[in-house]
Amino acid sequence: MIKSTRATAKDVARASGVSQTTVSFVLNGAAGHVSEVTRERVRQAARELGYVPNGSAQALRTGASRIVLLNVEGIPTGSSLGNYIRGLDAELAAHHHVLLVLHGHLSSQDLSDVAQAVSARAVIDLADSGRADTITADTGASLIAFSAQAEVPVRYLAGQGHRNIATVLPDTPELQALAGLRERLMRRAVEAADLPGCPTLVLPGDLGAAEERLRSFRAEHPEVTALAAYNDDVALVTLAAMRQLGLRAPQDLAVIGFDDSPHGALFSPALTTVHIDAEALGRISARTALGLPAADATPEPAHVIVRQSG
Repeated sequence: MIKSTRATAKDVARASGVSQTTVSFVLNGAAGHVSEVTRERVRQAARELGYVPNGSAQALRTGASRIVLLNVEGIPTGSSLGNYIRGLDAELAAHHHVLLVLHGHLSSQDLSDVAQAVSARAVIDLADSGRADTITADTGASLIAFSAQAEVPVRYLAGQGHRNIATVLPDTPELQALAGLRERLMRRAVEAADLPGCPTLVLPGDLGAAEERLRSFRAEHPEVTALAAYNDDVALVTLAAMRQLGLRAPQDLAVIGFDDSPHGALFSPALTTVHIDAEALGRISARTALGLPAADATPEPAHVIVRQSG
């Protein structure tokens, strides 16, 4: 069997110390969020190895198709994601492009392969903030939408008189990257508000396990009077566990969610939550992916929907 000695993207990735997806986007001219230092390191490794992109990669570089990929693996399918996709799709359609949404379990290489197979104009990867250097469109606003804006619930809870605030994260492996981002931003927001440290409560989706976890957390942190949840689903698990323990919201613990999902208003007590203008964020991502100005698509500021739980 004859083995080809031609250099591959994997060889370039190994030589330059980056992922294969980063190599693909750099060498195909679609690495808008990769630093210039990293780009040059990849290009240098490719030159030294004699790497030549294949025909599909060349098509990606020239933007031959009018397809934009959106990878949403692991992102909670709440109101914000739906509105984000709606805005992204509408803006792309207005500029005669098509949105292809990927929900499957994709590695960085899988995502790169799909992008090359369809000669994608751009790739927006919401699945893992750890792969942020491989995104071709500006997903900064997208990550803010789905994991950040931590100052909004912190500012609200502090205004209600709470000084000891904890963040509640999901015990879900596929959400760990975004949940970790939220945790860091919550701590930063608490520090900026000159409040005491922000402990973290990780809750499983199972109600019985969540009840035990919350019971232990209360014993360890009796000073905490308010909980800012990762999203509305986590907030509702929190409220359900509180009910099992005989705790009231907001008298014993104030609870605020994130996403303004419709079912939050149907719970008792009705869930206080954070609303974001995700549709505008989708339009911004679409324009950025196409290299168009996005200044006139400024989203409305995130704000708190005040109900009974907080």
